[in-house]
Amino acid sequence: MKSPSIHLLLAFLACIAIIIGYGFWYAAVENKSAAAARLEKQIVVKTETTSRVASARASLAEIAGDEASMQNYFVSETGVVAFINNLEAQGKKLGATVDVLSVAASGGRASLDSARHDSAESGTQPTLTFSLSVKGSFDSIMRTVGAIEYAPYDLTISALSVGQDGKDGWHADLSLLVGSVMVNPAAKKP
Repeated sequence: MKSPSIHLLLAFLACIAIIIGYGFWYAAVENKSAAAARLEKQIVVKTETTSRVASARASLAEIAGDEASMQNYFVSETGVVAFINNLEAQGKKLGATVDVLSVAASGGRASLDSARHDSAESGTQPTLTFSLSVKGSFDSIMRTVGAIEYAPYDLTISALSVGQDGKDGWHADLSLLVGSVMVNPAAKKP
């Protein structure tokens, strides 16, 4: 039979081996826990980023309709003729004759392309300047000027003069500053 001291030594060595094994196992589990915590933190960050992106997309979709409706208040480069036709039709409907004498881009510059270039550099909204002559009875020209002034566009009457042509004939000469929008060059066809 073996001596109890050998049993005690073997039990002590077994305990030491178990404690050392437990230490290695604990270190391995701790490393895996730290890796899991890092992954969890990354997941939280990615989830927050995803929710912010989804929120931004929802906001952009929400304001896209507002942007489209706001664009209707400006005259685009391609919509100048339609705007002029609208002015003439408005005058005809109210019993006056509207003649467009001139159209100039952004304070009298020669072309819409230069206005687009200048406004892109300065960050200002491009404008179109229209010179109009309205002829008819006093009542019809004043109603026409009022209809033009309160039209659903970004416009300002910068000059207005009213004069009498004869006994019943009147004319009004006015200058309009109308907000314009640039046509997206990417949307143009070659």
